[in-house]
Amino acid sequence: MASVFGLPHPMTYLSIKHLDVTFGEQKVIDDLSITAERGEFLTLLGPSGCGKTTTLRAIAGFVRPAGGQILVGERDFTILPAHKRNIGVVFQSYALFPHLSVLENTAFGLRMRHVAKTVQHERAYAALEMVGLTRLANRYPPQLSGGQQQRVAIARALVVEPSMLLLDEPLSNLDANLRAELRQEIRGLQKQLQITTILVTHDQQEALAVSDRIVLLNEGRLVASGTPRELSDTPTDPFTANFIGARTVIAGATQSGVFTAPGVRFTGAPEGTTRIVLRSTRLRLNGESGALHVTGHIAGHTYIGDYFETDIETPSGRLRIVTPSNSTPAPIGEACHVSATDDGVSFIS
Repeated sequence: MASVFGLPHPMTYLSIKHLDVTFGEQKVIDDLSITAERGEFLTLLGPSGCGKTTTLRAIAGFVRPAGGQILVGERDFTILPAHKRNIGVVFQSYALFPHLSVLENTAFGLRMRHVAKTVQHERAYAALEMVGLTRLANRYPPQLSGGQQQRVAIARALVVEPSMLLLDEPLSNLDANLRAELRQEIRGLQKQLQITTILVTHDQQEALAVSDRIVLLNEGRLVASGTPRELSDTPTDPFTANFIGARTVIAGATQSGVFTAPGVRFTGAPEGTTRIVLRSTRLRLNGESGALHVTGHIAGHTYIGDYFETDIETPSGRLRIVTPSNSTPAPIGEACHVSATDDGVSFIS
């Protein structure tokens, strides 16, 4: 496989085995095992403080593990110094040098590797062309927008032809529209280069939009791993169900295929089901009753532009449904019932 610069990339993959990281007396990563295939776009997703950035920093060599192994291909990276790993890192803060031009920032990694100056410029221009910034090569970071600075940071990470690309919340400082645009550019570059990429984010939409596979972390431990559709459509635990998208998890019991909880009934549940997961976009207010029937009353509405988020108070707790904003919302306090489309309910044993 050839890179966009015409030089071969090593065929590498990532394997993290039983990783432990401690800060003082606190264990922030606990027995974590993850793999990433060659050319895969893997996202580490989870709430603040779950250990995803620490895991990324351990892969990069900025944090030394207390235990476990980090392997890339056949090489043991566990205690290898960061500058010997040939891994590209894009930081949340961009970390550009304000006194260096865009071209000089992009070429910085090559300069540190003592690459000839003419080759530095040639490869830096090629990297800037990938991110559409050759016209700004002679400007300085303070003269750039946030999105342009992030593109320079990406070009700088790619110019050294890394064996792996690590992205630490790279879009969190950008506005919503620019985030959506840039995440697709990053995904397009990753596919073009076929480079193994690890993204850290707390943004579920971002993770679902760009990932081949998502690893969900909580309190330093692996909770779930799967494709975006697997984690979204068929979560196997309550934390995943609540964290990936707008979901309501209701606890109850199943007998003879009928799941029941206060104010809730579902016909056709698998035996052993102890919780059902309701997807807000696939629930229907006061529609025809089907397998799911939930009784409650309207607790509130939130206008989001194209739709309302409508909260329903039920004997089993509050659930949320999405209704079009071109319809008149039901009055607060009005009795109602909720049904679901065929694919609006999943099950946890």
